[in-house]
Amino acid sequence: MLKLFTKDFWDVIARVILRNKIIILVAILATTIFFSQQWDNMRFTYTEANLLPDDHEVNIIYNDFLDVFGEEGNLIVLGVKDSTLFTVEKLNAWNNLTESFKNSSDAVESVISIKELQKLVKDTENEKFILEPFIKDSITSMAQIEVLENDLFKKYPFYDNFLFNKDTKTIRSAIYMNKAIVNTSARKDFVMDVLIPRVEAFEAKYDLDVRISGMPYIRTLNSTNIVDEIGLFIGAALLVTSIIFFFFFRSFRATFISLIVVCIGVMWTLGIIGLLNYEITVLTALIPPLIIVIGIPNCIFLINKYQHEVKLHGNKAKSLQRVITKIGNATLMTNVTTACGFATFILTESKLLKEFGLVASLSILSIFILCILIIPIIYSFLPYPKDRHLEHLNKRWIGGFVNWMERMVRQKRIAIYITSVILLVLSIIGVYQIKISGSLIEDMPQESEFVNDIRFFESEFNGIMPLEIMIDTKRKKGVMKLSTLKRMNELEDLILETPELSKPISVVGLVKYSKQAYYNGNTKFYQLPTSQENSFILSYAKNSTSSNDLLSNFVDSTGQYARITTFIKDVGTDRMERIQEDLQTKINKVFPKERYTVTMTGKALVFQKGTKYLVKNLAISLSLAILLIALFMAYMFRSGKMILISLIPNLLPLVITAGLMGYLGVPIKPSTILVFSIAFGISVDDTIHFLAKYRQELQANNWKIKTSVYGALRETGVSMFYTSIVLFFGFSVFTISSFGGTVALGALVSATLLFAMLSNLLLLPSLLLSLERSIANKEVLREPSINIIPEEDDKEEF
Repeated sequence: MLKLFTKDFWDVIARVILRNKIIILVAILATTIFFSQQWDNMRFTYTEANLLPDDHEVNIIYNDFLDVFGEEGNLIVLGVKDSTLFTVEKLNAWNNLTESFKNSSDAVESVISIKELQKLVKDTENEKFILEPFIKDSITSMAQIEVLENDLFKKYPFYDNFLFNKDTKTIRSAIYMNKAIVNTSARKDFVMDVLIPRVEAFEAKYDLDVRISGMPYIRTLNSTNIVDEIGLFIGAALLVTSIIFFFFFRSFRATFISLIVVCIGVMWTLGIIGLLNYEITVLTALIPPLIIVIGIPNCIFLINKYQHEVKLHGNKAKSLQRVITKIGNATLMTNVTTACGFATFILTESKLLKEFGLVASLSILSIFILCILIIPIIYSFLPYPKDRHLEHLNKRWIGGFVNWMERMVRQKRIAIYITSVILLVLSIIGVYQIKISGSLIEDMPQESEFVNDIRFFESEFNGIMPLEIMIDTKRKKGVMKLSTLKRMNELEDLILETPELSKPISVVGLVKYSKQAYYNGNTKFYQLPTSQENSFILSYAKNSTSSNDLLSNFVDSTGQYARITTFIKDVGTDRMERIQEDLQTKINKVFPKERYTVTMTGKALVFQKGTKYLVKNLAISLSLAILLIALFMAYMFRSGKMILISLIPNLLPLVITAGLMGYLGVPIKPSTILVFSIAFGISVDDTIHFLAKYRQELQANNWKIKTSVYGALRETGVSMFYTSIVLFFGFSVFTISSFGGTVALGALVSATLLFAMLSNLLLLPSLLLSLERSIANKEVLREPSINIIPEEDDKEEF
């Protein structure tokens, strides 16, 4: 038997705590100050969550692309769809607005707007192409605007669907952020302090609705929402749990003490994040309110035990000692199992989940330490509870619920089994209807303005999320070979035929534009040159610095690598995979592997692959959680049969929840993946309490099975109900989030814990009664390695 879990050990712990109260409080204060100083190290995420390991093939391909062409997610777009824009005053103002970003901030690398658009013009005398602006200086008349519209919408297909939509006459401007700072805090300063204020001032002055999008803008506003919701969640969790706590105890003093404990726990959690230099992501933002929700049940157990002891014998010192010796072990075990549920994420290969699992598990153990230290010490300084504070111990109002549970187990056991089997079958059917979501914006606030703007650009320009195709010709200057250009053109034809993809941007378009310019701007010559034309058109291009500047956006400096950039709509994983398969099939057909290496990458593709990867990790993390907790319970109860008995009531709620996800159309995605391991780690606590109390009842009642089951049900049913209510409403606070994934997480965990409570109160005792002959004997239920509930003469009420 491990010394850590002996009664003597906890007696020593109780004496140390109660005899060194001031020292311990000073130590807690010093630790809290230390952790609060680490808050400065917390970093808010400036990129999308990378769900894949660094050495994953998809990440390697993406990083190879970045090494050749640099950051691809540095584009911010401004768009206007309004016929009144095409007036002298407003069009000049629009051009001035976009021009103002070019020289006002080091964050901006370049700006491309209608004013910056250049015509590629043939200079016959010098045998080169030159660039002439569509707009010189500013517009002075409607006649100029008419010429501009005619040029834009009819004569220059190279720019079509990039800066304008010729069918709807939607205009947009492109702001390319400095690649060196696009993933740093400087991006937020530019977006929040420069971009948005100027756009809002322009909208107010000219009565135009300007749409803003692009990955830097989306990331910034999404990160801001995450940060804003941390405070919202913490406040909501404190409010909900404190109301429930007060309803149970009817004591402002007890409620206030609990709030002090969990608030310090939140401060420690934020300090742990800062100490580890982790980013605040959509997952780590959930941990502080989680600590409140998980910490309050600890407070309920400890404070309730203290009040029960005081009422029993009136000795405060003895009561405080018993709180530690008799509840400390049980609380430690339940917190360890909960921490195990989170800690399994550490064993996955996803950096995002590793960080979440480590911070959550450390924080859960921290809140246990705070509860076991602070609550007995504070109560040692306070007077005895008043009679009205102890009235809740009678629990008369819940007697009907306990009687109903006992009556169901006694008389309706077959009905419980039939209901469980029906739910299991229906849930398994629902599981097969679950879909996987690789959407990058599905979890973002769907009613927010920036998500509406994403939909706008999807409608007008077929997407905002970049999808990149990189062609390695395996030789210098191989890109400009006509054979390569023709192969790229074939691939682009497939992209044009795919409705979810925007018009591709590549060197192919520039070469077609060069031929059009060579033939004096005739649009029918916007096509690849023939082999005869290629040599002399390229000779013009080689003599043109302007063409070379344009070329650098699509081809690397050696001429070996080319990129095709398209933008994809926010589509589901299945459709994304079909698009990728179609493109890959075309690539395999058009580009011989011995001559070309062609790869697809981009943020949208990386995120979609990451979601698929996480689904595999879901099975791993959940299996690990089940294995760890099963081994833990095997060591506690030293019985293989008890493992099976304990797992069934906790696995059934997980299957039911998975079935509900299938029926309700809730997809598997990074947020909902967390549900199962979290819920399992928490719900198994009730099973541990019940089985420990059941074994104690067996010994006290000379191994009378029925008496022991009903005794354990009456004793633990109330505590399960109380803690489940706190957890249910505590996790429900996440449903107020503007992030769809967070809402789903809160609702699903709450539902799972509710199912788990009913399963542990109805199915678990029913199984014990039905299998009494094989498990209710001294050989199967030997002396446990860990006494969760120490033996005592007086019955515990809670």
